[in-house]
Amino acid sequence: QVQLVESGGGLVQAGDSLRLSCAASGRTFDSYVMGWFRQAPGKEREFVAAISGNGRLTNYADSVKGRFTISRDNAKNTVYLQMNSLKPEDTAVYYCAAVPRWSRSTDEASYNSWGQGTQVTVSS
Repeated sequence: QVQLVESGGGLVQAGDSLRLSCAASGRTFDSYVMGWFRQAPGKEREFVAAISGNGRLTNYADSVKGRFTISRDNAKNTVYLQMNSLKPEDTAVYYCAAVPRWSRSTDEASYNSWGQGTQVTVSS
């Protein structure tokens, strides 16, 4: 297991940018696929983006493709989500999560470690 703490959320206007960070504690951080999920009030949690352990592979939900970029710095045990051109529909609590296998990178049920979440609110 790995412990995760998200930060960087806040209140912004449509069109603005935010960078979320997820700090991991524990060993073998670079062996984990890292993902970002989000959950809006009254809605189910949904996949946003994932990155492989070595950072070579990424995938994104269609709703954020071209606007969001996931990256990681294994020397700092940190994964990032750069969010540009934010829209009101991006408003949600954003969660960082870890899963051992790339083949399960979009499968929420396969992730075995989760952070507490950070709130992102985008006003019109």
